[in-house]
Amino acid sequence: MPGPAASPEDAPDRVARRARRHDPERKDRIIEATIRMIAEHGVAGTTHRLIAAAADVPLGSLTYHFTGLEDLRSQAFRRHAERMSAIYAAHFEGVRTRADLIDAITRLIHGDAGAGPRDWAIAYELYLAALRDPDLRAVTDSWMRTSRAVLERFVDATTARGVDALIEGLVIHKTLATTPVPIEEIREIVIRAVGPETA
Repeated sequence: MPGPAASPEDAPDRVARRARRHDPERKDRIIEATIRMIAEHGVAGTTHRLIAAAADVPLGSLTYHFTGLEDLRSQAFRRHAERMSAIYAAHFEGVRTRADLIDAITRLIHGDAGAGPRDWAIAYELYLAALRDPDLRAVTDSWMRTSRAVLERFVDATTARGVDALIEGLVIHKTLATTPVPIEEIREIVIRAVGPETA
């Protein structure tokens, strides 16, 4: 015996269900939601349920697209690292002289390079998680090598490694400081790290 006819009021729900079934950007949306949740709650506080709610997907979508929370976290961190690497490289595109380089590094540390406190918070969560997860350590290693490759366009490999570590360290100090770090002080530290101009 046929069931009752669907009322006109049911039509929007049917359309919404069909739209959800055809959702080619769902995996991408889950990854982006994971990045947001890590920024807001940290790795320890980011759960399947929080991610699913933020991405507006059923909980089962996470296990369909990812093997587990570690896989999802790894892909989210990898995307964030790639995004930060692109911002980093773009920041140095106009560098031509030693003065340009010093200015670019100083502004990067000072926070004028397109990456904000939220971006760095995610990076610090990645560093901490990578201490115990070899897969995430591969992400951080690739990120650091990419950053050094950018600097090696302007200085030798040893100096690039030191300047890269200096950038990371000073950004952490600046982020955690209770009083602003003067940009003039940052610039002087960078000048000493880059070294004298070569002929």
